[in-house]
Amino acid sequence: MSEPSSRDRDAVNKIFGESLPNITSDERDDARPDDDDERERWFRDNIPPHHG
Repeated sequence: MSEPSSRDRDAVNKIFGESLPNITSDERDDARPDDDDERERWFRDNIPPHHG
């Protein structure tokens, strides 16, 4: 199958928006180190009574 021309891609992008990113959100490392600490604190603060 041949590669679509840039004109075809531009027409599609005009209708549907920009093309898909090269890197998906789950491949990016957007997490900050303090996010883990905050998440752990939330889990500890919200442990159900039968797990304590």
